[in-house]
Formats: sequence, C-alpha cells, structure tokens
Amino acid sequence: MVDRIGKTPKTFAELSPVYRQPLFSLLEQSRQVYRENWGEKEGVQLCRLLSIKTGGCSEDCGYCAQSSRYNTGVKAERLMDRQAVLAEARQAKDAGAGRFCMGAAWKGVKEGEAKFESVLNIVRDVKQLGMEVCVTLGQLTDEAARQLKDAGVTAYNHNLDTSPEHYSNIVTTHSFEDRLRTIRSVQKAGMSVCCGGILGMGESEDDRLKMLEVLCG
Repeated sequence: MVDRIGKTPKTFAELSPVYRQPLFSLLEQSRQVYRENWGEKEGVQLCRLLSIKTGGCSEDCGYCAQSSRYNTGVKAERLMDRQAVLAEARQAKDAGAGRFCMGAAWKGVKEGEAKFESVLNIVRDVKQLGMEVCVTLGQLTDEAARQLKDAGVTAYNHNLDTSPEHYSNIVTTHSFEDRLRTIRSVQKAGMSVCCGGILGMGESEDDRLKMLEVLCG
C-alpha cells in the first residue's frame, strides 16, 4: 500500500492512518499499486493445497485444529506416501494449477531427519511436473532451508500470526522470535516468503498494526 504522498508506510505511526481509512479508499489505492506493478494484466494463478501430514502436531497454537493438545476430532495421520502425493499433484496440474503447495502438521524439520528426506524427494518429484512448489513445514534451520531451495521449492509459508506482544496469548510452545528466525532462514536461502497473520484472536487494533510493522521490516 502507498499513502497519498507516494510513500510506502512501514512504521506503526505511518501504518495507523492507512489502516483506518475507509474500505473503498483502500481498495482504490490497492488497485493503483497493482497497476503500477502489473499493468493491466488480469487473471490468477491456480494453486492446489494438500496436507501431506495431518494432525498430531506437538504445538499448542490456539487457532489450529491440527494440534494434538485439543479435542478437535482431527485424526493424526502419517506422512503421505510419495506416489500418493505425486498423483495428487498430477491431478492438480491437469485441472489447471500452476503451483502445488504442501503442508505438514508438526513443529518443524531439520537436515538429516528421515521425514525431511522424504519431503525433499516429494518436492523433487512435483518440481519435475513443471509446477511451482510451495511448502509449509514449520520451523527450519538454515541448512534445511537451503536444501529445500535446492530441491525446487519456490515459496515457503510461515505466518507471524499476530503481534510480538500478543503472541504468547495464543502460542506457548514456541516464540515469536522462533517464527522470525525461520523466516530469515527462508530469505537467506533465496525462497519467496508467504507470510501473514490471523485476525479475531483477541488482539487489539494496535496488535494488528504492530504485526504489519514487523512484516514491513
């Protein structure tokens, strides 16, 4: 978003008046930013999202049905078979998807783990189909991020969720700094970062703005 004097707001003080503008004014400005970056190009990229490992996560994220700490009715499953994932990717490509995103319900991955090696093989298989590959696997080390990039990952999803100040109210099994550390590893490896937050978890408007401030930084 660009404010009325053509400056991209990045600090809390700059973001606050932008956030509080009327909705249609924001929509008009966002359209302007789109045109400046993409011209009159229309259309969207189709993406298929697949949970390759569902349920049983050790973390206590208060918003997530994948956590093993809550009675959500989600059954814990093992990591999907390599060929089963590839079949889903082929089906997605045949349906017109240009990107295939895979998510796993666990705390994270690191180099040398059997589950991580399995994911790397799956990524290579999907990449060979000519699709962009996006993953969300939780926390990463620098080396794990590098290996994902080398295997063919285009983008990595890792949300900040909320502000640093509000974070411990929704998650206690890892910290806000843990989230930032993984994002830095992804950036260092050269992958695109898909990062955002969740609204409606008891946060204040200031929390939302502080989250945006971190994202802008």
